[in-house]
Amino acid sequence: MLPNPDEKLDPRVKRTRGLILKSFEDLLAEKNFEAISVQDVTDKAQINRATFYAHYQDKYVLLDHSISQMFMQEIEKRTLSVCSYSPDNLRNLILAVCEFLANIHSGCAQPHQQFESLVEGTIKKIVFDLLTYWLRNSKVPTEIPATVATWAIYGLASHYSHMKKRPTLEKFVDEAFPLVAVNLEQFA
Repeated sequence: MLPNPDEKLDPRVKRTRGLILKSFEDLLAEKNFEAISVQDVTDKAQINRATFYAHYQDKYVLLDHSISQMFMQEIEKRTLSVCSYSPDNLRNLILAVCEFLANIHSGCAQPHQQFESLVEGTIKKIVFDLLTYWLRNSKVPTEIPATVATWAIYGLASHYSHMKKRPTLEKFVDEAFPLVAVNLEQFA
């Protein structure tokens, strides 16, 4: 199972981080990431700046934590963090990434290149870690296939999330699945 760094936090820390994250997510729906300041977040969360900085170094670390939390909820909702490789699990992972990115693009006010780059790095790290976990019992090194599959999954999801006329998610994933699976099946 993938570790959850927030699992053993003090309840007060969890509550404060929850306030900060909720405020940040609300602000992302109102304006683009570049326009959001730490002061905006602290005002909305009704905390002082010192409290913010006790939890997050800056808004970039907050974004990384926020995206990680939201995406891990998607992974855990599908119980993908506690299983191993199978075609069904891979298909569900592709679905999760596509759906998550599509929701991010529709839920955020005018996502810009900087925002998208930060989201990409966070999601790709989680997907790579998950694929590596799935392939942990392989007799051969899996770093390269996990890297190739991570980039393929994210690239396909990014393409889907930017499409003007999207096919159904299931249809898109059915077409994309064999392109990703071919890189992993020999290592499972």
